[in-house]
Amino acid sequence: MSETERRRDVAGARLPAEAYGELFAGIYPPLDAHEARVEADRCYFCYDAPCVQACPTDIDIPLFIREIATGNPDGSAKTILSQNILGGMCARVCPTETLCEEVCVREVAEGQPVQIGELQRYATDHLMARGEHPFSRAAPTGKSVGVVGAGPAGLAAAHRLAMLGHDVVVYEARPKPGGLNEYGIAAYKAVDDFAQEEVEFVLKIGGIEMRYDQPLGNAVTLEDLLEAHDAVFLGMGLPDVNRLGLEGEEADGCLDAVAYIETLRQSDDLSKLPVGRNVVVIGGGMTAIDIAAQVKLLGADSVTIAYRRGQDAMNASVYEQNHARKLGVTIRHWMQPEALIVEDGAVVAIDLAATTAGPEGLRKTGEMVRLPADQVFKAIGQAGDAGPLAGAGIDMAKGRIVTDETGRTSHPKIWAGGDCTASGDDLTVTAVAEGRDAAEAIHKALME
Repeated sequence: MSETERRRDVAGARLPAEAYGELFAGIYPPLDAHEARVEADRCYFCYDAPCVQACPTDIDIPLFIREIATGNPDGSAKTILSQNILGGMCARVCPTETLCEEVCVREVAEGQPVQIGELQRYATDHLMARGEHPFSRAAPTGKSVGVVGAGPAGLAAAHRLAMLGHDVVVYEARPKPGGLNEYGIAAYKAVDDFAQEEVEFVLKIGGIEMRYDQPLGNAVTLEDLLEAHDAVFLGMGLPDVNRLGLEGEEADGCLDAVAYIETLRQSDDLSKLPVGRNVVVIGGGMTAIDIAAQVKLLGADSVTIAYRRGQDAMNASVYEQNHARKLGVTIRHWMQPEALIVEDGAVVAIDLAATTAGPEGLRKTGEMVRLPADQVFKAIGQAGDAGPLAGAGIDMAKGRIVTDETGRTSHPKIWAGGDCTASGDDLTVTAVAEGRDAAEAIHKALME
């Protein structure tokens, strides 16, 4: 055994076999009918409610809560799903604490908002458990739309287009649908294969054909789609991950956080996942929190998130940061990666440079910290791939698609939404809103 192998300790099965199921169960149990009614009664049913204004999908929150309070959870679910067809998943992963619940009058006055996310989950789960779809298709329009990507934006667009009477074909690069909801979120946020259950629910509207293993630019080209369909919606997300730009980034142990989460989400045996003793995560968004929390749950001794700015600048909410801390994750602000320490082709440590913000922006203070690291996870954002769109006349900005307020690109037959667009903010709920709104714009254009 080499000195590097003795210094590094990356292994699976750090926990008793029975512990994995317990640790990766849902964070909170769902509300039962009595709890939902009691919580719904806390809502003031505000006129011009601030929670509605804070919701990217414009759900009528006071109305759906009132419907729960009056014993009509199915009606409540239809109110939710009419604006957000992925309302079940959004109830589980949406950062309600920084959106609707943050502006709840109960939060402002008492510091205890109405549990809007939990009530939304109660209503949507109640309806989905019945196995019925609450919407029906309009008369056929004779128009066909191609949708690239079966993630939140693509599914929302496909459902709304099908409901409006169009025939839809969804081209998904992977063997399963769901996008971020299936491959990219912490496993304990959506258990029991909920992402696939929700896709099946969406497809019950009819009129949507799913084609898997169809990556754009390979199995199918944009030219093919424009020839086969009257309009095209692009919702393929971001396939690449930003690099640290450090020497040794290809070494063993310097990992892509998104890819690791995907492997974890698709694993049938979590004990086989390699986990280090000392883990460092670079980034300040939800991916950084998700990978740090899950690696800690998998048995890492020490997990540190290093972020180059202060807490207020982190994209991950304070709620999520605190959740990670409760699990034992350390978050160090004002620290950016300076160098990877590599021995025998493997990462053994990382040097972090202290930073500060001044009139000229972020700068280093000169202070350095070295942390031992069996694994270093990159979670500093994702990047688009403009290759499959080359020559299509689509305006791009930093690898992302430029759209107008309706989601239309510079090509008259192509719309886009979600993370792949320049306006995307990496939230499932925003992607749903953009997919839905682009579908309405496509319908209007085709009908004219």
